[in-house]
Amino acid sequence: MFQVLVCDDDEAILDAAAIYLKSEGYAVLTAKNGKEAVELAAKQPLHCVIMDVMMPVMDGIAATVKIRERSNVPIIFLSAKSEDTDKITGLGLGADDYVTKPFSPLELLARVKSQVRRYTMFGAMETKPSVLTTGGLSLDTEAHLCTVDGEEVRLTATEYKIVEYLMRNLGKTLSSTQIYETVWNENAFASDKTVTVHIRRIREKIEIDPKNPKYLKVVWGIGYKIEKI
Repeated sequence: MFQVLVCDDDEAILDAAAIYLKSEGYAVLTAKNGKEAVELAAKQPLHCVIMDVMMPVMDGIAATVKIRERSNVPIIFLSAKSEDTDKITGLGLGADDYVTKPFSPLELLARVKSQVRRYTMFGAMETKPSVLTTGGLSLDTEAHLCTVDGEEVRLTATEYKIVEYLMRNLGKTLSSTQIYETVWNENAFASDKTVTVHIRRIREKIEIDPKNPKYLKVVWGIGYKIEKI
């Protein structure tokens, strides 16, 4: 059974999310602040986290940073803020998706299903090679492990999927729309900003000099590619 952690200081939101998630067969854990969420994430196997941004004791941003130190579980941010800058901040800190309050429980449920499906099944086909390499960059799809020159690189679930998609298409330039629709498994909507944020974060993790990348290149006006070395 897939397990989802819902973290929000609003009990009405916790109750509503739990009802809808349980009706679809998910096991649900709840937390009322980021500190509780971090503690549960360290003890429980999770397949998705729904994280409110503004909370007492520890907010969702700080909690996400803590969870990302040990896990690449998908994280969906909840926030009453709707500005692009807030969404970009959340994505840049490791969130995989973003839902603005007030939201439809059915929309949230659909996003959870999508994240859990990708987290548990992406790249699982046995016909695909299990280890992808180019130069010193290596991706072990069975161990779900990324390394650069033998050193492990911690990627979020979405970052990992982007790298895998690009490495399965080495040397080929893929547009933001192609990346978004493949990785997020939905029609592209404002895909450029979302993909750009994730690409920047990936570069910071896999490149010695992110401003002069060896692997992850921008083809201006077209998209992105990982070089075949």
